[in-house]
Amino acid sequence: MFATSDRTLLPRDFFDRPVLDVAPDLLGRLLVRTTPEGPITLRITEVEAYDGPNDPGSHAYRGRTPRNEVMFGPPGHVYVYFTYGMWHCMNLVCGPEGRASAVLLRAGEVIEGADLARTRRLSARHDRELAKGPARLATALGVDRALDGTDACTAGDTPLKVLTGRAVPSDQVRNGPRTGVSGDGAVHPWRYWVADDPTVSPYRAHVPRRRRS
Repeated sequence: MFATSDRTLLPRDFFDRPVLDVAPDLLGRLLVRTTPEGPITLRITEVEAYDGPNDPGSHAYRGRTPRNEVMFGPPGHVYVYFTYGMWHCMNLVCGPEGRASAVLLRAGEVIEGADLARTRRLSARHDRELAKGPARLATALGVDRALDGTDACTAGDTPLKVLTGRAVPSDQVRNGPRTGVSGDGAVHPWRYWVADDPTVSPYRAHVPRRRRS
């Protein structure tokens, strides 16, 4: 499906750009997760941009914390966070260093290693659901906080890397509000996805969590 030329490592300069440029340009790129059980390759089909101090929806909006430390580091590194006490989500940090912007990987198509991904996503009814949503994506790839800070721009035997793949033409890219973001950040149309791709997750507006009485 993909030629050798599509499997070159994306350089750090790719990520050392404004997050709103990087996010749509990640569509169609290949994320390779290498594990002791074998590799899994994912074609990225849906992302969300988070623009640090300019973005109330960003984890870094109020500054540096132990949780978001990686977001302030060099571009091209992986930021993994734990949410709702049960799920991990994976982001790719964008530059310049100290800016704390990142792209959340929301969905993708598993093009290699589906057998391994299925063992981690037993509830998936079809392969198109293996990585349909950010928590499902991280689960299918076996991504957790142990990979927080991983350099995705390093060649060789590394647990995560991003390859060139095939960029999606602009006329096939759609954008809209980010899923589940509340407050002022809800208005930003910084979710990008491949038009009509069956692996893209459904949009859901933020729903306030009710406190138990």
